[in-house]
Amino acid sequence: MPELKNRQFLDFEKPIKDLYDQIALQKESAEKNKKLDLSETIQQLENLIVETKRELTSSLTPWQRVQLSRHPDRPYTLKYIDKMCTNFIELHGDRNVKDDKAMVGGFAQLDGETVMIIGQQKGINTKMRQLRNFGMANPEGYRKALRLMRLAEKFNKPIITLIDTPGAYPGLEAEERGQGEAIARNIYEMIRLKVPVICVIIGEGASGGALGIGVGDKVFMLENTWYTVISPESCSSILWRTWDKKETAADQLKLTGENMLQFGLVDGVIPEPLGGSHWDYDEAGQILKNYLLPVIAELKKIPAQERINQRIEKFGKMGFWDE
Repeated sequence: MPELKNRQFLDFEKPIKDLYDQIALQKESAEKNKKLDLSETIQQLENLIVETKRELTSSLTPWQRVQLSRHPDRPYTLKYIDKMCTNFIELHGDRNVKDDKAMVGGFAQLDGETVMIIGQQKGINTKMRQLRNFGMANPEGYRKALRLMRLAEKFNKPIITLIDTPGAYPGLEAEERGQGEAIARNIYEMIRLKVPVICVIIGEGASGGALGIGVGDKVFMLENTWYTVISPESCSSILWRTWDKKETAADQLKLTGENMLQFGLVDGVIPEPLGGSHWDYDEAGQILKNYLLPVIAELKKIPAQERINQRIEKFGKMGFWDE
């Protein structure tokens, strides 16, 4: 996790920042005057931070959850892999065009259980964000993911996908190389995979970029994530010709985990550490691992064809319509 001095705070996290600033001042005073015992005051402030985090996260608006999902200090796919898994071996390339750095994946062990883990990866600084294309995969990223899924199927290993993308890359070159076809192919093939598939939205879950690795036996969302066909900003710009209505758009899109659970589009919402995953990477990884292990064990008991039939039925009945 970033040190406190390097931490970034969102607007609505300002009360937490103010308390940390007060603690820093108290510690500075104690350093200057060794006779002063400010430990009790510091402890009270630390307790107040815990209460403030609890209050803030208990009443978040949809737009604030969107902001948390994009928090610069939030853990990305490789961080979750590091905190949950051992013996991770990253595999590269789609065997056709190139290795897309926005999509990462490989075999790893989850408490001794060998799994194929795949996910979108954003960068942790400006240089890495450019290298990772801000987590927006090209067609070769989705073809690489499919290659790894087929490899997992070959060796009968469960698949875990970690979704965190503002969308598939919308550039001209991506369309020329078949972006739509690559995503559609992944959806088609993931429905038919013979091994257990678990999808977890760990950040942003936008549009086809998320669906390209988002078809599974179980789909979960972390507490402060979103999942919808379009980002609030893009929705606002289409409907109102301005980004200023993004908060209204976030509310109307019903994009939070709670909404998705009510609609039957996800199977569960996984809690995050107090204040959000960006406050404690170790705890965030442990919580997610504790959710995944029993689900994998449960899915492995179901025969492959039955799992496929359940998957087809699950996605086939999604949505509301009138005839």
